[in-house]
Amino acid sequence: MQQVEIRVKGRINQQWSEWFGGLTISHSDSDETILTGLVPDEAALYGIISRLRDLGLKLTSLEVRPNCE
Repeated sequence: MQQVEIRVKGRINQQWSEWFGGLTISHSDSDETILTGLVPDEAALYGIISRLRDLGLKLTSLEVRPNCE
């Protein structure tokens, strides 16, 4: 498992959380959506990034850290 923080320009409704693998969805003051949580592997991460692309959202940052459990 890896801990991720993905930031995209624009806003995604929190109801989309399941479609993004159960990631937590929050928003910044600068019209940015922040998705955080655990992903099982790189394939799952690439799937999430592909879904963001399919929605036409611009990726502004991606941070991945190994889970320390």
